[in-house]
Amino acid sequence: MLKVENLAKKYNGKNGYAIENISLNGKGGEIVGLLGHNGAGKSTTIKCITGMHPYEQGTITIAGFDLAKNPIDAKRNFGYVSDEFTLFERMTGFEFINFMADVYRVSEEDRKDRVELFQQMFALGDSIYNPISSYSHGMKQKISFMGALIHNPKVFILDEPMVGLDPYTSSQVKAFFKKHSQEGNLVIFSSHNLDVVDKLCDRVYIIDQGRILEEINIKEFHKTGKDLEEYFLSITKRVAKV
Repeated sequence: MLKVENLAKKYNGKNGYAIENISLNGKGGEIVGLLGHNGAGKSTTIKCITGMHPYEQGTITIAGFDLAKNPIDAKRNFGYVSDEFTLFERMTGFEFINFMADVYRVSEEDRKDRVELFQQMFALGDSIYNPISSYSHGMKQKISFMGALIHNPKVFILDEPMVGLDPYTSSQVKAFFKKHSQEGNLVIFSSHNLDVVDKLCDRVYIIDQGRILEEINIKEFHKTGKDLEEYFLSITKRVAKV
């Protein structure tokens, strides 16, 4: 579903690379995490994968489509929720969801079924008909989720997805991640929340200082008896000293 090879990104005015030699992959049926401290390169990696940032080198393939050569086809196959969730705030939540459905050419029947599903999951109630400008932080995040999922994407990409969600919605989102992956799709998200990553993910890539330090199969890692938090802190500290 997703293949990234030798990705590198340098920001204007900076000498070094923000990320370098990033290679990772995700298969249908998986939940994959990008784990790292703030500033490690997680968001830069995500923004390159989604086409928001240009990159100096490397290839990104989404659902079989090269992002550089076939950007529209690649983007049709993923949904994306950022940590900033910029929205059209003069629209109502319902108008925004329908706008996103139009962009992705979702049929009237499918969008009706999905809006009903998301209403149950996110419990917005009649607030869905209010202007987005009146929404709280958490409500804006819920509408971002709904807009990104309305076309039932093969690849669901998220940057720090749990920030700002209330406990009920957080549990609903986690359940949806599992359901979406079990249907043969890929969920990939960045986080610095070790507990969420440990409980949800099948595989994790640890990123630090713009590079991938290690790929971890969570089930196999649990068999070693090691603690993910202790291990993560030990290898990131070790790299910081080098």
